[in-house]
Amino acid sequence: MIFRPSAEDVLLVVDVQNDFCSGGALAVPEGEAVVPVVNALAERFQTVILTQDWHPAGHVSFASRHERPAFSTIDLDYGTQVLWPDHCVQGTDGASFHPALHVPHAQAVVRKGYHPEIDSYSAFLEADHTTPTGLTGYLRERSVRRVFAVGLATDFCVLWTALDAAKAGFSVAVIEDACRAIDLDGSLDRAWSAMREAGVERIESPSISG
Repeated sequence: MIFRPSAEDVLLVVDVQNDFCSGGALAVPEGEAVVPVVNALAERFQTVILTQDWHPAGHVSFASRHERPAFSTIDLDYGTQVLWPDHCVQGTDGASFHPALHVPHAQAVVRKGYHPEIDSYSAFLEADHTTPTGLTGYLRERSVRRVFAVGLATDFCVLWTALDAAKAGFSVAVIEDACRAIDLDGSLDRAWSAMREAGVERIESPSISG
């Protein structure tokens, strides 16, 4: 199927930031490979929104705060939390967008993960599944009906974003070749299964016409 983006479609670019690319604090394998694909896709959309992980120092999701190994887990009030290396700390180079990301017509940047005691993967809701980012209302006011998600990482922030977009009533597609995954203990396969069950389409960038 070929999709021709209209004013009712948004390209949602998830966390294409230095810390998630090679040399970053939480590098996704081949994370920077999404950049040229995202740049090319963005030219085909009227509406583009970027998300940005934006943690304060000492964030609850940081392993260093708990003096535990990175990628171990703890239980918080909102559920199981993976403990990550310190990453995307507010105002640091690691939190900046990849320098080759070129989307000058992006209309908004949604920052997430800035609450010190709540992690955030989704662009729509914090990890407590309650605290909104405001993106749902923004998209509805813009009369957006369909979300195309790209970015980093497929099995965490893209996954949660896609699921929450579907729950909010949007049609959702994830553009696979414009994403890369962490794939922690089989998390990538689980992510695609969860998205399929939620009705999220899995497509490739050639499916988006110019």
